[in-house]
Amino acid sequence: MGDLSVTLCGVELDNPVIPASGTFGYGHEFAQYYDINCLGTFSFKGTTREPRYGNPQPRIAECEGGMLNAVGLQNPGVEKVIAEELPKLKKCFAKPVMANVSGFSAEDYAYTCEKLDKEPQVGWLEVNISCPNVHGGGMSFGTDPEAASAVVRAVKAVTSKPVIVKLTPNVTDIAAMARACEAAGADGISLINTLQAMRIDLKRRKPLLANGTGGLSGPAVFPVALRMVYQVWEAVSVPIVGVGGVSTAEDVIEMMLAGAAAVEVGAANLRDPWVCRDIVRDLPGVMEKYGIENLRDIIGGAHG
Repeated sequence: MGDLSVTLCGVELDNPVIPASGTFGYGHEFAQYYDINCLGTFSFKGTTREPRYGNPQPRIAECEGGMLNAVGLQNPGVEKVIAEELPKLKKCFAKPVMANVSGFSAEDYAYTCEKLDKEPQVGWLEVNISCPNVHGGGMSFGTDPEAASAVVRAVKAVTSKPVIVKLTPNVTDIAAMARACEAAGADGISLINTLQAMRIDLKRRKPLLANGTGGLSGPAVFPVALRMVYQVWEAVSVPIVGVGGVSTAEDVIEMMLAGAAAVEVGAANLRDPWVCRDIVRDLPGVMEKYGIENLRDIIGGAHG
C-alpha cells in the first residue's frame, strides 16, 4: 500500500483527510458513527470569544450542485468549548485537533486563540478571516490585506502553535491575500471558504434564507477552489490546506496536485456522515491506479 502520511506545518498526519469546520461539530458527534481516529485530523466548529446563537431560520437551503448556509457562527463560546467540548473529544480522538477560530476584531481573535493555544489537544489554529470586521465598518477581514495582516500579527503574538489562515474566495486576487498573510507570519493557508450566493422562493418572492444571502458549498465550488489553491501555491511557500467541494479520494488527489498539503471535506459530511472514512479507505486504490507511491511526492505536482 502507498504511503498516505503527510506533514502539515511540522505536524505529522497519518493521511491528508480533514473534515472541515462547521460540518463535523466537535468530533464526538461523528464518533458514534465510526472511529474518527482514522482521519488525519479534523477542524472543529468555528469558535468565538463569546457564545453566539447564530442567524434566524431558515438558514440552510439546498441548490443544484451544493447547498447554501447562513448559520452565523452558532457556538457556545471558547470558555465552554474548553470546559465541555474538548474533554468529550479527548475520550474519542487521540490525535491533535485543528481549532477553528472566528472573531469580530483583532482582539477577539487573539483572545480566543490564546486560550485554545494552551490546550494540549489543539495542534493547529485555523483562523477564519471571512467574518465581518464590525469595528471597521463591516468590511470582512478576508477582503482587506491590511486587516488580514493585523489579525495574523495579533494571533501570532500570543500563540506558539501553527496558525493556518482560512481565506474567503470573495476577492479579486486570492494570491495577494495569501501573500499578505504569509508576510504577517501565517504558518499555513486554508482555502477556500464558501462563495457568497442566494436563492429566491418563487411563491413568496423572497430570498430562501432569512439572512438573504449565504455561503455556497458543495461540488459546484470544487473547480473554483482548485483554481485558487493552484494560484496560491505559486504565490506562497507555506503549506496549503485545500477545501471546497471535495467528496471523493480522486478529489483529494486533484487538490494535492494543485498544491494542497492536506485536504478538508466540508458539505459532503452533511450528506453522508461516513464520507471521510470512505475517502481514507479509497485513497490507496486511487493511488495505485495513478501510480502514486507517496502522497507527499505529488503536492504541487500539476505545476510546471
